[in-house]
Amino acid sequence: EGMRIVIFPGGFDPVTNGHLDLVRRMTHLFDKVIVAVVRGREKSSMFTWEERVELFQKAVADLPQVEVEGFDEMTVEFARKKGAVAIVRGIRAVSDFEAEFDMALMNRKMAPHLESVYLMASQDFLYISASRIREVSKLGYDVADLVPAHVRTALREKLNL
Repeated sequence: EGMRIVIFPGGFDPVTNGHLDLVRRMTHLFDKVIVAVVRGREKSSMFTWEERVELFQKAVADLPQVEVEGFDEMTVEFARKKGAVAIVRGIRAVSDFEAEFDMALMNRKMAPHLESVYLMASQDFLYISASRIREVSKLGYDVADLVPAHVRTALREKLNL
């Protein structure tokens, strides 16, 4: 069959321990995981596209079967280029599911051969989202146990803490 490649798309502004937990779990299911950092709206993000890619790359440096790349196109298009068999997303709550379900149906219409795979967030990480991390960091909360050490440092630099 060849290598089973999966795409894990997201903004990752910034990467959290929840994201890393999902990526590690993906490495048990697929031969190669490509973390796809979407360019998105730079104005509303705390970290630039390049920074987000770099922070994630550093976070998975110990996982040889994981690659991190930025992309600036439709996810299904990027997945096709990479020869991926699936797109994986993490789900924390029912509210996540509703949005994801819509997106999955659209993706299937555009790319029928691409599966959408969902991993439930681990209980320890249910309440961690990148937006929550940004929010509480701005208020001065130390997110040391919620993000990799180098991400905590980057956050503090960004916020002049």
